[in-house]
Amino acid sequence: MWEEPCISGEHGSGTVFFSGCNMGCVFCQNKEISRGEVGKVITTERLVEIFFELQDKGANNINLVTGDIFIPTIKTAIEIAKNRNIKIPFLLNTSSYIEVGTLKMLDGLIDIYLPDFKYIREQDAVRYSKAKGYVDVARAAIDEMVRQHPRCEFGADNGKENLIKKGVVVRHLLMPGMLIQAKMIVKYLYDKYGDNIFISLMNQYTPNGQLQDYPEIDRKVSERDYKSLIEYAASIGVVNGYMQVGETAKESFIPSFDCSGV
Repeated sequence: MWEEPCISGEHGSGTVFFSGCNMGCVFCQNKEISRGEVGKVITTERLVEIFFELQDKGANNINLVTGDIFIPTIKTAIEIAKNRNIKIPFLLNTSSYIEVGTLKMLDGLIDIYLPDFKYIREQDAVRYSKAKGYVDVARAAIDEMVRQHPRCEFGADNGKENLIKKGVVVRHLLMPGMLIQAKMIVKYLYDKYGDNIFISLMNQYTPNGQLQDYPEIDRKVSERDYKSLIEYAASIGVVNGYMQVGETAKESFIPSFDCSGV
């Protein structure tokens, strides 16, 4: 699974996937887990043990993926782990379709937020992700994340100051035919937060073979569109950002879910 260099570093991110998702993205690359088709029920104590096992393996952080619907359990597990002096940061990898009140529960517990900002046009959020009200919810959610961590802080990895320890990295996945929307999102984020956040622009959109009713997105993103997005971000002054290089839109970049480590 691709992660930004400031998250992965040289030792990798300790990823914990949660089954289920509060969105219904028709293009989802991880449907077997987002629809709850795979997974294993565990106790809060076992979740805490997993955190420490990942730390013992050398992970740079604990990366909580699609945990939005399990926040009360996650909150308790993090509190226990921190009381037991876990050393590495906790990261919430989220769709941003999450209420501000829920995020406030995590204030002081989540060190790094890794939100997606998928859409800035409501009609697309409804059509492709069945997420009514997504734009307003996501804007408010990212606002709260930045309130908790107004700027990014970095620490050493193998002697280099390149691992994020606290802060917000906002992702946007460029989708076919949505270059204008992507540029609107970049402009919104940079105008509002400037260099206080990092913006990560991804080109790894991969059609999942189930998009017969959505032919307009049943293809990969063109290199021309992605290059245009990167050039636009640079032209408006974005410095703190990440881009993807090489061929990332392929199935090898989609993780398999075999419950290993659970």
